[in-house]
Amino acid sequence: MEALNEMIRALLEESDGTAALANVSACIKEAVPGLNWAGFYLVRSGELVLGPFQGRAACTHIPFARGVCGACYRTKKAQRIDNVQACQDHIACDAASRSELCVPVLIGNEVAAEIDLDAPVPGFFTAEDEKKMLQAAADLAEAWQHHHWKF
Repeated sequence: MEALNEMIRALLEESDGTAALANVSACIKEAVPGLNWAGFYLVRSGELVLGPFQGRAACTHIPFARGVCGACYRTKKAQRIDNVQACQDHIACDAASRSELCVPVLIGNEVAAEIDLDAPVPGFFTAEDEKKMLQAAADLAEAWQHHHWKF
């Protein structure tokens, strides 16, 4: 996955934030066989709002108090869930999803967005996957500040 992080960094040279996130989501989906969803949720107006993604249509608005993405926002920490069906408040956008990895994009100490990945296999994501997505989130935060993206 190190090559994936290099590709993501190259895509983050794009000055338009929407274009950059769209290409990053496509890059992740293509580079990680087995994903059924890869994309972003952006912090807007007191909730998480769907951003660029690859996969089936998804939940448009997620409250900070619910789901794996909400937990990621509240804790400001990655959420690697081996079995989403065991999560009481999991928000099932795609009924086929069985595992999820969600990492925060921190600008300063505030969550500005999240990278969200889903797979139809329980236990799909590894600690190494989490590490690589945390690096992608750090690279994204740096690009966000460099380009002064506004969403």
